[in-house]
Amino acid sequence: MQTSNSPRDSFSSRFGVIAAAAGSAIGLGNIWRFPYETGVNGGGAFLFVYLICILLIGLPVMISEFLIGRSAQRNPFGAFKKLAPGKPWFLIGLMGVVAAFMILAFYTVVAGWTLEYIYQSFLGTLKDKDPVELKGMFDSFRNESYRPLLWFVIFISLTGWVVIAGIKDGIEKYTKVLMPLLLLMLIGMSVYVLTLPGAFKGIEFLFKPDFSKLSSEVVLKALGQAFFSLSIGMGTLITYGSYIKKKENLGATALSVAGADTFIAVLAGVAIFPAIFALGNVQSLDVSSLADEGLVFITLPSILYSIPGGQILSTMFFILLAVAALTSTISVLEVIVTYFVEELKLTRRKATVSAVLSVSVLGVLSVLLTGVFGFLNFTSANILLPLGGLFIVLFVGWFMSRKVTLEELTNKGEVRARFIPVYLFLVKFVAPIAIAIIFIYGLWSAF
Repeated sequence: MQTSNSPRDSFSSRFGVIAAAAGSAIGLGNIWRFPYETGVNGGGAFLFVYLICILLIGLPVMISEFLIGRSAQRNPFGAFKKLAPGKPWFLIGLMGVVAAFMILAFYTVVAGWTLEYIYQSFLGTLKDKDPVELKGMFDSFRNESYRPLLWFVIFISLTGWVVIAGIKDGIEKYTKVLMPLLLLMLIGMSVYVLTLPGAFKGIEFLFKPDFSKLSSEVVLKALGQAFFSLSIGMGTLITYGSYIKKKENLGATALSVAGADTFIAVLAGVAIFPAIFALGNVQSLDVSSLADEGLVFITLPSILYSIPGGQILSTMFFILLAVAALTSTISVLEVIVTYFVEELKLTRRKATVSAVLSVSVLGVLSVLLTGVFGFLNFTSANILLPLGGLFIVLFVGWFMSRKVTLEELTNKGEVRARFIPVYLFLVKFVAPIAIAIIFIYGLWSAF
């Protein structure tokens, strides 16, 4: 059993690092938020800008988090205390832990909804329902207390069960299975929908850019989606970075994780847009109904059940969502658990149980009170994560020792890292400005 004085656990292989970190980044947002944002912001044109943002903003921030974590070998709070002793930078790490509490509380509630819809899809109760009826079912389910609470408890318990086993025997072991499973399910769903009549119109919509649809708002939304889809700003990747062995190439690892995350998001678009276009009545779809949970729990079941094999496809889709959500909740819980182990000196078992119970208090309130759910969602997504990402790149770009940065990125000269000058320019100038714009735009949009 790991204690605060035990040798730190670590990932046993590069694939384990990539599976766990990609699992953290790949969540509900990739499966439903990315297709929604792509659909309402010009299809291929949005995708083009999104890919540029991943490369210029998302990847440098991800490298920065890995760099901080591996150089300090600590949780986010402890990492900044070690790298900047006597300075207030540790508040960034503390903000990441707070963000993890808030995100896990409401995110696990939504993740629990996927279990309800696996159950409903398996029973076939979604069949022959139009969007109005499906909306009524969804609203009725959300307004209940018993079922949402039950699914929340099951999901947070499952998350804790994986995390309590540790890095190598828990998180790495299960994400090595869950991530390939997620990929295979998405590929299977994509292959199936591509056989439907009219499906290739959806592919054309996704990959053929119409740059006339580009605007400053579309660019900002692509930037925001790139930032949030990679799970950066809350300390998750700092935590995972602290478990990466010194022999691993940080730049190559970050590129692999960002590539996997982007590939899954695009593959989700390939699975969803052909299904939508196969209906033949795309113009009649109310785009606003695709937003947030409307896409997953209302519009998509209606679409999937209208094509051959809809019940199987619907069940498969919600299993896919549950797997994606689990890989994310595992990573967020690990941020809190590592903080409890290293700063509060608890064993991993006690830290995990304490974290699950404390998060569950907020989670229960999120189930019962929509105001609490909305507050946690807004505060974490629009304030804590952008600020966390902003301060992380400012720390690496302007404060962190250049010697430490070079040693970590080159493995003390053993790895050639020609990207370092470009990386430093991006984290010093480009990423801070872009993230600040996201932060201001997010607040302005909300109010």
